[in-house]
Amino acid sequence: MSEEPIRLSKLMAQRGLCSRREADEYIAAGLVKVDGEIIDQLGTKVSPDAKVILLPRARQQQESLVTILLNKPVGYVSTQPEPAYQPAIVLITPENQFGNSRQRLRREHLRGLAVAGRLDIDSQGLLLFTQDGRLAKKIIGEDRLIEKEYIVRISGMVTEERLDRLRHGLSLDGRPLLPARVDRLNSDQLRFVLKEGRKRQIRRMCEQVGLVAIGLKRVRIGRILLSRLPEGKWRFLESWETLE
Repeated sequence: MSEEPIRLSKLMAQRGLCSRREADEYIAAGLVKVDGEIIDQLGTKVSPDAKVILLPRARQQQESLVTILLNKPVGYVSTQPEPAYQPAIVLITPENQFGNSRQRLRREHLRGLAVAGRLDIDSQGLLLFTQDGRLAKKIIGEDRLIEKEYIVRISGMVTEERLDRLRHGLSLDGRPLLPARVDRLNSDQLRFVLKEGRKRQIRRMCEQVGLVAIGLKRVRIGRILLSRLPEGKWRFLESWETLE
C-alpha cells in the first residue's frame, strides 16, 4: 500500500530544505519543482517519495540569510520582553559588531531574525539569532541532537554521587532527561553538555541533587563556539562555521 500524500511544505521541512514558513513563501513564489513540475499552490500534497528541487532564485535567497552570534549578558531576555527588561536583540547594533568582517549590519538582516535556543534572563553566553529555518530546526526541532555546552558555577558540595545523578537518571516534569556529560572543572565550576533544552533545565537538575547553580554561561552550540566574543558584542556566523 502506497504512503499517504503529504503537504509539500511539511515534506520540504522534513528533508531540511527550509522551514515550513520558508517553504510556503517559496511555493507561493513559484520557486519549487516537484517531479519536474513547478508547484505554486499552497497546501498542495505530494508523494513522500517525490523529487523536490528549489529553483536557483530560492537557493540564492537562502545563501543571503544571516545568522548572528551574540554574547548575551545577564539581565536580557532572549525573546519577548518582560516588564523592566529588554530583549537581547536590542544589542545587535552597528556599534556592537565585533571583529573585522567585511559584512556590515543592514536593516534587512534584522528582518525575520529569530532566536534558536533560548537563554534564561539570569544566564549569559552564546545566543544564536538566525533567518535560516534550516539551522533553527537543527537546534530546536523535535529531533534535535545538537550539543550545547555550559560552564556552571555551583554552590554546594560536589560529590561523585551527585555528578553521577546529574549525568543520568533525573526527570523533569514527569519525563526522563537524556544522558548528559557533566565534568568537574574546579571546586565550584562544572561543565554540562546537553542534547536537549528544557526550561531552566540545568538549574532544576542541580536543585534535584542538592546543588545551586549561581551562574550559567553557554559556550558552545554544536561546533559553533563563543570563543573570544566579548560580552554584549555580536558577530556574523562565518561561511565555514557549521553546527555539525
